[in-house]
Amino acid sequence: MGDHKEQPLRVGAAVRRRRRALELTLAVVAERSGLSVPFLSQVENDRARPSRGSLEKVADALRTTAVELLAAADPACSVDVVRAECAEPAPEPRARSLVRGHHQMHASEFTGDHEAGREFQYRNDQLMYVADGAVEIEAEGRAYRLGRGDTLYLTGGVRHRWRATVPETRVVVVAVAEHIEAVQDRPR
Repeated sequence: MGDHKEQPLRVGAAVRRRRRALELTLAVVAERSGLSVPFLSQVENDRARPSRGSLEKVADALRTTAVELLAAADPACSVDVVRAECAEPAPEPRARSLVRGHHQMHASEFTGDHEAGREFQYRNDQLMYVADGAVEIEAEGRAYRLGRGDTLYLTGGVRHRWRATVPETRVVVVAVAEHIEAVQDRPR
């Protein structure tokens, strides 16, 4: 009752809108992402669903995030319930969006580890909350160790990377959406 209908997300239109807004060709996105033009065309036309890894490559090529593309793929609801997955915990890392649709904020839950060497930089501010387990976050030349219940606030533009230091760690990341002009560019 009141739940958003369970339909697979169709990210193709969101990918196409972002690519066109940047005035890029499929060939340029293919070169930047390492994916083929035919595959990207199938994604844009919703004839292929990219894996999480492929979606992150496309997002990087489009200078955005997978979360932003997924959010732009799903229409916004003024009230929406996102149910916890009922499946048994999977052995590999998982990420799930906690907010669906094109809103002013995004929230994602990451369970397990992920590509620890991957660097992140968001345009707007974000908050990381350790729901369970522990993480190590490197930001602005310092390492921060966070445990269950700890939070870390990052101002927009701060480059950072993080890794889980305990199996089945759960981290919730809440960020102001990339399309929002929440902060002015700061001089570096």
